[in-house]
Amino acid sequence: MPTLSDLVHRHTDLLEADIEWLHRLVADWQLLSDLSFADLVLWVRVPDGWLSVAHVRPTTGATAFFHDAVGDRVAFGRRPQLDRSFTEAVICRDRDPEWRDDVPVRVETIPVLRAGRPAAVISRHTNLASLRTPSRLELTYLACADALAIMVAEGTFPVAGSPTSSRRGSPRVGDGLLRLDVEGVVTYASPNAVSAYHRLGYDRELVGVLLAEVTTGLLDGRGHVDEGLALVLTGKAPWRCDLDNRGTVLSLRAIPLLENGARTGALLLVRDVTEVRRRDRELLSKDATIREIHHRVKNNLQTVAALLRLQSRRLDDGPGRAALDEAGRRVGAIAVVYETLSAGFEESVQFDEVALRALEAVVQATSAGNTRIRQEGRFGRLRAEDATALSLALTELVHNAIEHGLSGGSGQVSVQAERDDPLGELRVQVGDDGVGLAPELTGRPTGLGSQIVRSLVAEMGGTITWQERAGGGTQVLMVLRPRPLPD
Repeated sequence: MPTLSDLVHRHTDLLEADIEWLHRLVADWQLLSDLSFADLVLWVRVPDGWLSVAHVRPTTGATAFFHDAVGDRVAFGRRPQLDRSFTEAVICRDRDPEWRDDVPVRVETIPVLRAGRPAAVISRHTNLASLRTPSRLELTYLACADALAIMVAEGTFPVAGSPTSSRRGSPRVGDGLLRLDVEGVVTYASPNAVSAYHRLGYDRELVGVLLAEVTTGLLDGRGHVDEGLALVLTGKAPWRCDLDNRGTVLSLRAIPLLENGARTGALLLVRDVTEVRRRDRELLSKDATIREIHHRVKNNLQTVAALLRLQSRRLDDGPGRAALDEAGRRVGAIAVVYETLSAGFEESVQFDEVALRALEAVVQATSAGNTRIRQEGRFGRLRAEDATALSLALTELVHNAIEHGLSGGSGQVSVQAERDDPLGELRVQVGDDGVGLAPELTGRPTGLGSQIVRSLVAEMGGTITWQERAGGGTQVLMVLRPRPLPD
């Protein structure tokens, strides 16, 4: 299904500022839908009429649509309410309901103003089939919805820079709602909001009290107090904060209500997020444990590499010393990956950084001061196991190019990475301008290093080929299929 951005960019000439405003509105309009007990459809003007670019259903009532309205088109004149709301910048309400699939639906239209002019129109569709005598909660919800609709029509909602309801742990209408007057006194408290305050330690009536005074009186001084708490509790700022007290954590979000630029009160959404925050702390603890494990693995690998170097220095030049040096270099290549993993919380690494450090280590280990290494392209992000395998293969190939390909250790080694899709196939070329392969080795070298590289490439589901390089030297091509990244 096309997104709001796709539809707006393809069919309209709206300014980028207008499009960003519509994105902010859609990020927060679930609040208006739930308070209205109604579906909301966002319409933009196109050359032949109106195009629907977004649709949200209420979580508090029955939907008026059995299909998704995104992509629907309406010609000019077919929906006079849409035309009038846009041209006159007024909220329009039909007296008589329309019938949709044998269900009576009341339709209202709300102009979406930005910078003093309409950018789009919202149609509000209320399913009347389940209409009954409204309770005080429903009457309050509807009054709050009308106040927000006026703000949309005046261009004061959504508020730029304020947190939206789509963020993790953000309170929703059904979680708990408080209505405050201009002074911050509670004029209505939903049952869920009352229950949340009971868990916080307040067991008396909330209506008629100054919320900031009551809430601050409950604080025991041991929990963290957000610096924006006072603004939220008085409803003076469109902000969100957490209140942690006596083992209970409440998420509070304030939405000031404005009319003609003057503040008339505020909505305060309340949600008990004690369990959500507990799980967040557990995840942080697990992430820290994983980082510590990576750090210790890195230290152990570096210790092993150092021991191999010490043992190597006690041997005379020959095959034994060379074998220990190569083993130490390979262990060091793995350590670079774990050092990168220990610096973050993710189980994947940005391999370009790993490749750069690993190649620098190869040059230092081979004492190839006249060798130049050129790295081109981007490897992208890889899972830890793929990063380890590729790091080993890459350092092995570059080491072989320096030791065997370049005459006297002088020349250039190039490493090129190509990855069109961040999650797709990875092509890596390692080339040198040295003496080239012996004729009998072209295509399939038989040394230990080559065998190790073939094994590592196979582990990544890829292929590897050795061939003569145009202009002299050797070129190795690895075509790899990295594992999908973790979510």
